[in-house]
Amino acid sequence: MKIRRPWFRLFACFVALLPALSAAAATAPKKVLVVTVTTGFRHSSIPVSEKIIAQLAKESGQFTVDFVQQPAGMPGSPSRPRPGAKGESDPAHQAALATFQATEKAYNATWMPKVEAALQALSPANLKAYDAVVFLSTTGDLPVPDKQGFVDWVASGKAFIGVHAASDTFHNFPPFVAMLGGEFRTHGPQVPVECINHDPKHAACAPVPAKWAVFDEIYQFKNFERARVHGLLSLDKLMLSADQIKKGESTPGDYPVAWTRQHGKGRVFYTSLGHREDIWDPAHAEKDGRKNSPENAKVFQQHLLGGIRWALGLAPGGAAPQK
Repeated sequence: MKIRRPWFRLFACFVALLPALSAAAATAPKKVLVVTVTTGFRHSSIPVSEKIIAQLAKESGQFTVDFVQQPAGMPGSPSRPRPGAKGESDPAHQAALATFQATEKAYNATWMPKVEAALQALSPANLKAYDAVVFLSTTGDLPVPDKQGFVDWVASGKAFIGVHAASDTFHNFPPFVAMLGGEFRTHGPQVPVECINHDPKHAACAPVPAKWAVFDEIYQFKNFERARVHGLLSLDKLMLSADQIKKGESTPGDYPVAWTRQHGKGRVFYTSLGHREDIWDPAHAEKDGRKNSPENAKVFQQHLLGGIRWALGLAPGGAAPQK
């Protein structure tokens, strides 16, 4: 005869297991979704950065990464013709414009549905499985299923990490720009700079020297307010043109490089570094020679890793704006 346990015995067993289940949940690796899809400029460093971020996740043991990557077979995007000396009404320009419009229509009809399909991974339903999303040099107005839903997902207590061209994404969607804390405006030539470390105790800055010399493409921002972010790295001068480089001159100013901020209950970390392959990979060989030493690449990796770990709530640091 089968003997049934009283319900309270089963309940007591479940209660006894709760501490173990809670401990397992607390130590389970966080889940991070890394997006490298672009609808604007596409950085050549993306494949290297994908490799490095996967390596950092594996070595840390604290989080895993899944990728939302560019669909295969991307065609070259059509370029709008510029009017010549005879202006917009010139028949030759009008013919070139008509060709462009037809090509653009075909491009959007054949390519963009593939991009939309890839980005279904950012649907509100799928995001429930993740703790953080990384925009890794994304560009353009990505056809995400629910942009406001994505921003609200971060505000609910999740994490967003933006790297380099993440700030060149969703220019026409102010809630994303507000969440990030700034928006790409322009950049000059790649130049050597000396980053000022504003928070050595923060996980993203602990591996970084007080004055960190790097060589990269430095972004200048719009819609950025220091009072809305917690500054991590910045510059107090920058070579803005080839002429300034030639003369060895710099323009004084406040040039933000990396920061954190609180978005609702969520955490946001952004670093504008990461244009060049040799700032990502200590072993990368540049045809014209490395501009960043292997040691510098390792510092950048730890800077990024610290920012990711902080955003996931796994490492110390703040998001309150400095006075």
